[in-house]
Amino acid sequence: MLYMQNGGVDMGMLITALLVCACAMGLVLFRKNTIPIYREGPIQQRKLSVIIPARNEESNLPFLLSSLQAQTYTDLEIIVVDDHSEDRTREIAESYGIKVITNPELPLGWTGKNWAVWNGYLQATGDLIAFLDADVRLAPHALRSLLTAREQEGGVISVVPFHIAERFYERLALIVNVLGLFAFTSPMERTNPNKGLYGSCILTTRTDYEQAKGHEGVKAEVLDDLNLGARFMEAGVKVTNYIGRDMVSFRMYPGGIKSEIQGFSKGAVLSTSKLNIGTSLLVAVWLIGLIAAEAAPFVIGTSYLLPFAIGYVLYTLQIYYFVRYTGRFGKWLPIVHILSTVFFLYIMLYSLYQVVFLRQVAWKGRSIKVGGRGNP
Repeated sequence: MLYMQNGGVDMGMLITALLVCACAMGLVLFRKNTIPIYREGPIQQRKLSVIIPARNEESNLPFLLSSLQAQTYTDLEIIVVDDHSEDRTREIAESYGIKVITNPELPLGWTGKNWAVWNGYLQATGDLIAFLDADVRLAPHALRSLLTAREQEGGVISVVPFHIAERFYERLALIVNVLGLFAFTSPMERTNPNKGLYGSCILTTRTDYEQAKGHEGVKAEVLDDLNLGARFMEAGVKVTNYIGRDMVSFRMYPGGIKSEIQGFSKGAVLSTSKLNIGTSLLVAVWLIGLIAAEAAPFVIGTSYLLPFAIGYVLYTLQIYYFVRYTGRFGKWLPIVHILSTVFFLYIMLYSLYQVVFLRQVAWKGRSIKVGGRGNP
């Protein structure tokens, strides 16, 4: 009996140590690379063309366009590309007095967003170009701060926005968002030749964009932003990614859980192939530890409850810390993060099914082929 008790104690200590080590991988992966705030000060004044691809975005556009009109940097050219919307997208955009163009019919070999962004670029006249998704919202000093950061860093920059999740189904994306933050802040991605950009908010010079062949160079790619980042790297242009806390935010899927599942699953599996192997391994260790810690309720009444409970508490505290930089997910969901983990696993399985068996993904009423041939 004593041998078994000692053996049990040793196993408990081992489980605790493994969970602590797995949890610590999150601190290795995460870097608090927030945007430096510049409210005033010298900046090279050049016209900035803001290109917004919009397909059925009537609920999102007012937030973005209002925030653009409130910017302290005012040398702006704003272009909304109406991508065959079936709602009031065009009417709302025109009510703000900005330039709205109709996206031409989607040709063979292009995906929808790439085609819309490219046509917006062809109409742009600025020396600087920003690509913003319609669900983005900007603080008044956001563009000035981004332009200053780009001048200091050089190259192209992008921002992982702070996620405003209002409804319960939106908040289920907590773990998906934390893992996404790892992918873009991991120190091992600095030298990754396939280092990606975050497509919701990208800022570049016209010269660098053309040197990287722009969205025409990734016209058939589902993961336009990640592949575009790799094109910049290949062209010798530095890629820098920031966290958008307090400056750049978005509400991703206000239209319902179906659009949320489609949005996350279209690139969930494909994106893992773009990461540095070290990042992938550490993310896997962190995630395995998280799932193991979430087994705590299932070992109640056994001698292993304490080590699993310790792991659960550590992961919960860490998630609360990450949420400060990731998004607004409510007070209680980080405690019951097992719900979000289950949602993440479903997203991965559904993404795998689409990529491996269907060979296409669905997004905004279009089917996008996987494999680089685009969609007519």
